[in-house]
Amino acid sequence: MNLDFTPEENAFRDEVRKFIAENHPTDLQVDGMRDDIPPKDMVAWHKILGEKGWSVPAWPEQYGGTGWTPTQRYIWSEENARANTIMPLPFGVSMVGPVIYTFGNEEQKEQHLPGIRSGDVWWCQGYSEPGAGSDLASLKTTAVRDGDHYVINGQKTWTTLAQHADWGFFLCRTDPDAAKPQEGISFILVDMKTPGIEVRPIKLIDGGYEVNETWLTDVRVPVENLVGEENKGWTYAKFLLAHERSGIAGVARSKRGVERLREIARNEELNGGPLMEDYNFASKVSQLEIDLAALEITELRTLAGEQAGRGPGPESSILKIKGTEIQQRLTELTLEAVGHYGTPFYQGISDPGSNEYPIGPDYAQHSAATYFNMRKTSIYGGSNEIQRNIITKMILGL
Repeated sequence: MNLDFTPEENAFRDEVRKFIAENHPTDLQVDGMRDDIPPKDMVAWHKILGEKGWSVPAWPEQYGGTGWTPTQRYIWSEENARANTIMPLPFGVSMVGPVIYTFGNEEQKEQHLPGIRSGDVWWCQGYSEPGAGSDLASLKTTAVRDGDHYVINGQKTWTTLAQHADWGFFLCRTDPDAAKPQEGISFILVDMKTPGIEVRPIKLIDGGYEVNETWLTDVRVPVENLVGEENKGWTYAKFLLAHERSGIAGVARSKRGVERLREIARNEELNGGPLMEDYNFASKVSQLEIDLAALEITELRTLAGEQAGRGPGPESSILKIKGTEIQQRLTELTLEAVGHYGTPFYQGISDPGSNEYPIGPDYAQHSAATYFNMRKTSIYGGSNEIQRNIITKMILGL
């Protein structure tokens, strides 16, 4: 594989870098995962990209995609990571959008795709339940046909940012008597303002609020909100998860994180010298970079496959496993590098309501919160244990 950029690709990088420098709000640069950003700021860059026509680069051109090559999409992700931009939320762009343009009818495409592209409509995901996480097929939320509506009852959990959502996509059981539990599930789009929906916050250990319980009590949803065929939702759910897992890898962001980690380790001292000169610490950083380089090659091969018309397959599980492991090691090493300045006490996390300012250098701020937040990445999108089962079955044939 030739990893050298052509003159045309280098020109594209210059174009992207110039556009970001001239258009991205300078006060919205972030390092790591943050849940303290106002909703209007979360979608500010998305709206700018929507006006430019760059908000959904992976979509087919007929639905508003850019038509970029895999290399251009790779450059795009790298430049956004370099600038610490807040990228469009994945629930619409990377998850339900591809399901709608692949399996939805023309009316659903016309109704929902423009709002996803522009960033005007906020989506959330209704998959997990208290008793149905990695074993998603055991979900119990029901959708019972009543004339021209489905009546939905049940509970979803870990509904990320549902407190801001306009619409949600929900997996519901429409045939409780199906021979296999996967065969009786449907994929339904739900207006989150519909009566009977209650979103209850789940407060995190650091005081943050990004996930919720979502209760649905006699929620009446028009039948036309069913995507594809009734009881075929498991097929659409797997398709969506493959796209989600590919995006979870976050190679470009991890590369930027390693650069930041090296900067921190050059400033922090150990035994009278820079931490980065400590053999043990430097070895851990080097091994992380080696693993990240290998993951980057896998991501590029996956992008090339998509460009050739092959959707993400079992390789998305590899990207998900290694990508999340690298993210967790990266945040752990960052926390180790900032030392005691990274403790919740010093960052004001132990008492989120206090007016005390964080103590220590700016680069230490949010390191603990990011470390804690990234513990979840190996679980959501299908736990890494489940991904290993997928790989043994679909790649190794075991």
